[in-house]
Amino acid sequence: MNLPDNSDLRNTLKDRRGRLAAVVEESGGNDTLRHLLNEVDAALEKYAQGTYGLCETCHDPIERDRLMVNPLIRNCLDHLTAAEQRVLEQDLDLAFEVQRNLLPRNGLVHGGWATAYHYEPAGPVSGDYCDLIVNGSPSDPLHFVIGDATGKGVAASLMMTHLHGIFRILTRSPLPLQEMMNQANRLFCEATLSLHFATVVSGKGDASGNLELANAGHCYPFIMRRNGIERVQSHGVPLGLFCDSAYMTERYALAPGETVFLFTDGVSEARNAKGETYGEDRLAELLSRQHSSSAQHIVDAVREELRSFLDGAPLSDDITVVALQRSAPGAGA
Repeated sequence: MNLPDNSDLRNTLKDRRGRLAAVVEESGGNDTLRHLLNEVDAALEKYAQGTYGLCETCHDPIERDRLMVNPLIRNCLDHLTAAEQRVLEQDLDLAFEVQRNLLPRNGLVHGGWATAYHYEPAGPVSGDYCDLIVNGSPSDPLHFVIGDATGKGVAASLMMTHLHGIFRILTRSPLPLQEMMNQANRLFCEATLSLHFATVVSGKGDASGNLELANAGHCYPFIMRRNGIERVQSHGVPLGLFCDSAYMTERYALAPGETVFLFTDGVSEARNAKGETYGEDRLAELLSRQHSSSAQHIVDAVREELRSFLDGAPLSDDITVVALQRSAPGAGA
């Protein structure tokens, strides 16, 4: 059996052991802390023996996203005790509520832009990230972000939550979009394990229809023009790969009724029961037929076609789509 590479987790455990040992000494040998220290030592001993990350019951690898959240777990999901199952269910319920409360208001209209989105986790929690950020007066630009963290489950959802906090803070500053992306990458990189990264598209639109976009390794957005579909083929490495990465921005002008459409790869890579992939070409064809529709109708059309394509097959990845449409002059605020 090829064991998973858990060297990053070993380094995390060793670092935590050093901190914990210092606290145990300062506390005079607190029983609870000493028990936790013994648990860490047992995990490090397993690593030395080459058995770390294997279920103590079936000896198969434990789910990696669970190990990333709690390096001390002993069993895979199939062999949890009744008490562990109850705790896991409670944790997932809480994580779901946290994620749901972090989502922006749907149907937001601000600064000459009407928006709509659909956010659908493949499991209890999601690694997809979606936000619409309004700061200050109606004349201020609308900031938007869509992203996809590596992995699935709780570990990916934690990264999504981390991204939410980073961009919420940075959009309050007067930083240009390019520098904001540079700072977001640095903050995310310094607080994330080296194996983790996130693809992101961030941008802002003003009341004149000017749109600025920065892409960090994410799916290329579509701009739905009056006379056709345009791909925004901007390039950049995902956030978290290299702490000193620099990002470029692209600028576009949208006329009233034109839309920028963003999505995660859970849409383009969705597979039906026949093993067919939905694909970006199919998505582009659908969007070309919807160029005169409202933002909400565009999102609804994508959802409906994807549901028809899957024909009952379960989602293999989280799905997020966002449509931002420049409103006609005088549209509601």
